[in-house]
Amino acid sequence: MTLDALDWRLMNDWQRALPLVSRPFQDIAARLDTTEDRIIDRLQDLLRIGAISRIGATCRPNTLAASTLAAVAAPQDRLDAVAEVINAQEGVNHSYERENTWNIWFVATGPTRGFVDDILSRIADGTGLQVLDLRLQRPFNVDLGFALDGSNRLPQPRAVNGDVVIEPGDRAVMQALSDGMAATACPFAELADRLGRSEGDIIARVRALARAGILSRIGVIVRHRALGWRANAMCVFVVPPKEIEACGTALTAVQGVTLCYERRPVPDVWPYTLYCMIHGRSRAETLDVLSQARVAAKLVPYEYRVLFSVRCFRQQGALIDMAAGDNKDGA
Repeated sequence: MTLDALDWRLMNDWQRALPLVSRPFQDIAARLDTTEDRIIDRLQDLLRIGAISRIGATCRPNTLAASTLAAVAAPQDRLDAVAEVINAQEGVNHSYERENTWNIWFVATGPTRGFVDDILSRIADGTGLQVLDLRLQRPFNVDLGFALDGSNRLPQPRAVNGDVVIEPGDRAVMQALSDGMAATACPFAELADRLGRSEGDIIARVRALARAGILSRIGVIVRHRALGWRANAMCVFVVPPKEIEACGTALTAVQGVTLCYERRPVPDVWPYTLYCMIHGRSRAETLDVLSQARVAAKLVPYEYRVLFSVRCFRQQGALIDMAAGDNKDGA
């Protein structure tokens, strides 16, 4: 694919900074000294070629929906068949093959914890394999935005206001944002039409959810692998409980580290408690970032594993609202 400077600016600068106004692409065009039509055309092209997966939002884990990271150890001769069973489950929104005995990793999301538990049970029954349920304990960075130019300069996350009260209909709004908005002049108006609400009401709720930190980011959701970041690794560490906060906070400051969170271990099976993602264009680049991160976050003494991604089976928005989910294509 051939991308020019404007394409890269759109994908880099608006990963979590979509203007929350009636005509967001007009606002972006003014900042980039171009036209609204040109911005919309470029975004439509980026969607068409798969450089971006959607224009929308990610929901902070376990706020409006329940979720978990899970894994199975699939025999190599059954790997594709096991992946099919996993991806047949409504609520599995990400799944990857990774370099490890535990080789298929996926995220299961749904309106309730019981819904997620049912997904894991069906996968265990359908594959005959143990399913690791690695529940989130504490997030340090969960929005996956990172600078595509290597500068580590992105707009800062919106400030969090924990006093915002969840309203009826918020799940449906977040589901629509998780599915993605159209690259049109008035995307919030189209979203409002889908939900039978007014544009002003929708924008007001999106702003409130963003301020509350429930909406962890809203903007252009980039497909990193399609853009050349193919040496991506999930790095996991066995960190003593009293050290996790300091190590996790330090990890988020390392250029090249994206997601970072504490997860519940599985005794005698999977002892790792601190996780981060490193996206690189080569294995050497990724491992170099990991070396820097281990030093910067004082992780050198602790056992760790590096699980490089082999292939992506599925990457889509999360299932948040069951009523909306019932009508989703390809769920």
